[in-house]
Amino acid sequence: MAIPETAATGRTATRELLTWVTLREGLALFARGVTVRTAAKVALLVGTILSLVNQGSTIAAGNATAATWVRVGVNYLVPFLVSSYGFLAARRRPAAP
Repeated sequence: MAIPETAATGRTATRELLTWVTLREGLALFARGVTVRTAAKVALLVGTILSLVNQGSTIAAGNATAATWVRVGVNYLVPFLVSSYGFLAARRRPAAP
């Protein structure tokens, strides 16, 4: 449901600007960074926990290699992408018939 323009500002409401129908529109929202605030918090928490559980002993022992740090990066990237997908999925509008 579209939110009408506000009479005072002449601009459309933010909620309408954060909705999308086509994949291209969804990717454009992602590229604009609309998911960053929400997804970054999730990625920080979940990525840290995953890194501690999966790579913590290797890092603590001083045996971390480049591959270890790539795994740590993936531990942050995956939750960021999943959270972004959830954010965007909740804002998808059905296509007009």
